[in-house]
Amino acid sequence: MDEIITQPSATPVIQALRSIGYNSKTAIADLIDNSIDAKATKITLDFSYNDGDGSIKIIDNGIGMDEKELQTAMTVGSKDPRATRERDELGRFGMGLKTAAFSLGKRLTVISKKDYKYSFRCWDLDYVSKENKWLLYKSIPVDIDVDIDEIEGDNGTIVFIDKLDRFCGYGTKNIVKSGSFFSKVNRIQKYLEMVFHVLLEREILLEINDNQLLPWNPFLEGNPRCYEGEIQYLQSNGKKVVVTPYVLPHPSTFNIKEHKEAGGVKGWRDHQGFYIYRENRLVSYGDWFGLFPKDAISELVRIKVDFTNEADEEWKLDVKKSTVTIPEDIKEAMEAIAKYYRQLSHEIMLYRTRASRTGEKVKGSLNTWELHSDDNISNYVLNRTHPVLTHILKQLDDGVKRKVNLYLKLIELGSPNNLLKTESMVKQEKQTIDENQKKTIIEYAEILVNSGLEISIDQISESISLMNGFESIEILTIKDIVKKEVVASVKF
Repeated sequence: MDEIITQPSATPVIQALRSIGYNSKTAIADLIDNSIDAKATKITLDFSYNDGDGSIKIIDNGIGMDEKELQTAMTVGSKDPRATRERDELGRFGMGLKTAAFSLGKRLTVISKKDYKYSFRCWDLDYVSKENKWLLYKSIPVDIDVDIDEIEGDNGTIVFIDKLDRFCGYGTKNIVKSGSFFSKVNRIQKYLEMVFHVLLEREILLEINDNQLLPWNPFLEGNPRCYEGEIQYLQSNGKKVVVTPYVLPHPSTFNIKEHKEAGGVKGWRDHQGFYIYRENRLVSYGDWFGLFPKDAISELVRIKVDFTNEADEEWKLDVKKSTVTIPEDIKEAMEAIAKYYRQLSHEIMLYRTRASRTGEKVKGSLNTWELHSDDNISNYVLNRTHPVLTHILKQLDDGVKRKVNLYLKLIELGSPNNLLKTESMVKQEKQTIDENQKKTIIEYAEILVNSGLEISIDQISESISLMNGFESIEILTIKDIVKKEVVASVKF
């Protein structure tokens, strides 16, 4: 069979690589992954503004690269993502160094030192675009001010990115101001403190502009009021997934500073959800993956999920290492885990109580509302054992007591939280009326019929059909019950 090698044109491919979808935070995190894979224990980042003609420099004390290794590292697509990775290796596609750097600026220079010997490579995208060829410099351009002696010891690497058109507007009319530049740097720092918190807690020293990064642990481990649930071990296509649920203490247990710090960069509400870790590196956070909505009453739940790099295909890890998809074979189990701990969060938020280590439900006799759940739905009900209510009911005769209880039932059904639930709002083809629903319809209709008000069966039926919990019942079905059970002998 006749064959021909077709090499892609450099200019359009380079521009496509620049638009994979990184933001500045995910790009810097991906560059740090390379230093960690090089066994670095100290990584220093320097962000220089220089009146808009700034640079980003990353220096690590890793194992470094020789000439051949550096050439491979600077080649686009230098690794087969299907190849087996070493345990703890963060890289996957052999793209991160180039694509992350290109998303920030148009020139990438790498200086690496291994066993005292230096190697150099530089991509200049302006030059590549001009020549429309994959031309890689083997030396440092003269206008780049980098001191190779910043690599201390026998080994290490410097990654230097300048012509920062995407990061600060270099070469455009929209150069960012100094304040905006360093605000972005501050946001990057907060992000890295979260993404690499496990490694920062263990052995990695990470600095930005001479400021040491401190780990931000989203699970508040060490807080005595934080509840750590039972560790669950799942299997996705034969590969282990470790799930550790956490329920944070009620916000009232924090002072203002502690509460803000615990809320994280996005705040309490948006930090609820699953936290997906790959090789101890956070890749996705604060997301229920469409299984549940985000609501204030569930904001205490943060569930840690760990998988290894051998499961990348199952989790559909993207090039940026910032997006994953829950494998179908464990989605139901993860949903069940989350549902249980969301309910625990509801109880803590409602009753201002500490979670029980045995997972028992939290109830309080002086609370006016309680959460009632069965296998299908959760609703809020009035606390019928509240001492004030029981005292009142004891003083009423049976007829009045019956009407009060019915009215309390209507309050429950019409509470704002229950009205916001939509699970039961779709009309069913086949009507099924349980005895409790039927009893409530009859009791409500009887009160209206005996109230002396001029009201028709249609009005009664319409009123009931609008009540939460009865939206799925056809109005004709309700009307039929009212006719047969309540007003069979009454003429309207």
